[in-house]
Amino acid sequence: MGKTLKMRNYLNITNGDCAVELMKKAGIPGDFLPWRDVLHDGPVPECRSLEELSAIRSKFIVDRGWGTFENITGLFRERNAVLRSSEQYEKVILWFEHDLYDQLQLLQILDWYHQNRPRKSTLSLICTDHYLGTLPPQEMTNLLRYQEPVTEKQFNLSSKAWSAFRAATPDKWCTLLTTDTTALPFLDAAIRRVLEEYPSCNNGLSRTAHQALTIIAQGETRPGKIFKRYQESEESRFLGDSSFWVILNELLNSSPPLLTLSEGKNLSLPSKPNQKLTITPKARAVLAGEKNWLETTLIDRWLGGVHLTPNNIWCWHAESNSCRRPY
Repeated sequence: MGKTLKMRNYLNITNGDCAVELMKKAGIPGDFLPWRDVLHDGPVPECRSLEELSAIRSKFIVDRGWGTFENITGLFRERNAVLRSSEQYEKVILWFEHDLYDQLQLLQILDWYHQNRPRKSTLSLICTDHYLGTLPPQEMTNLLRYQEPVTEKQFNLSSKAWSAFRAATPDKWCTLLTTDTTALPFLDAAIRRVLEEYPSCNNGLSRTAHQALTIIAQGETRPGKIFKRYQESEESRFLGDSSFWVILNELLNSSPPLLTLSEGKNLSLPSKPNQKLTITPKARAVLAGEKNWLETTLIDRWLGGVHLTPNNIWCWHAESNSCRRPY
């Protein structure tokens, strides 16, 4: 007879290292698993397994220069191993926020547990509009009162939404706007926020790019201040500075450019003290709706499973709550 596996207490899964550190300071019991992936940025296509998608995400992150191949692939491998060890725990607690970054992570995790139900572990969820990485330890502890068991409705909705997010066209994701998503109260806003990152039918800009150009057009030239003002414009902050810098560099390097930089061709992170951004006449015409950026730029961007290219363009039409072809 083999030895009986001794169950451990809790596994806490949350949105990143900052939240984990605060949980530890707050004395939250158990082991911790930070979910570090920025799923709103880069390819998230349909895959046969968690490991296959992890390989795609690892390559994307490494190609962005956000880590070495050894480090990033190792982190994904360790993450997946902990996830698959859920049977060792009496309870798995998911700690997540209301913003897009967290909601996509939550969909992925709930879908995985939907397909891989622990036989002995219970699964519960804490999801509020508190930013976990900024909470004082005592407030982190107070969030335990929001803990509720994950329901079948939440499992089913998560799997439906996660599948829609990874689809090769945005149709299924758009359909979620008319779906009952009350089982996950913050999902509806996240669905819409993804759609707003598609090029606008009016001028070809995503919401983030449009807001960045607007802030610069109003006179702010310092990249750090631009990012701060951009974050303040979001109903729920989700975008990190690394992803924001990629968007600024796309605007700098398009032909013709929508931004110019006082020094260098690419914006450094952190930006150098003498690096300032200036809007171009072309950008002002795009902001005014007189020009469409898609007519001159060669778009190459992923939103979930949708790869936006010059031959596969989808635009967000806010007035009709739909994604359309621009022709």
